[in-house]
Amino acid sequence: MTTSSASDFASYIASLPRVLAGAAALFRDSRGRVLLVEPNYREGWALPGGTIESDEGESPRQGARRETLEEIGLDRPLGRLLAVDWVTGPGRPPLVAYVYDGGVLDKTDLKAIRLQEEELLSWRLVPREEITEHLLGALGHRVLAALDTLADGSGTVELENGLRVG
Repeated sequence: MTTSSASDFASYIASLPRVLAGAAALFRDSRGRVLLVEPNYREGWALPGGTIESDEGESPRQGARRETLEEIGLDRPLGRLLAVDWVTGPGRPPLVAYVYDGGVLDKTDLKAIRLQEEELLSWRLVPREEITEHLLGALGHRVLAALDTLADGSGTVELENGLRVG
């Protein structure tokens, strides 16, 4: 590629719309409660997960696993993709959020949780009926849709702002 065409291609890429991407793991205990973490940098709770380092070549699955290890100290292979959510918001590009099945954690797993103190204040297990009290906006609906996907054995659910589409 010539310098001119490389420059043109770089300009073209820079002109494309931007989308943020995040990935998380949905962990449950034997009673079906969902593991949530409490960030210190924003209001509300979250699933273990975070931003996909796509500029470094990281895939959504790799990002969810890395973030889970960083945030709660558990390095576990993730199960199937449960939900993909297109989330719009003021003052930022759209976000594509991936939710993977983290599986069921036993007592030993729960005792092994070590929080990333720079970002997290605490963790807790929350029953389904309390999810939207802890997870604000689209995130709460996303987690409920992911739990439904697990329960009924259906394929990945497509969401927009936490609500099913298609």
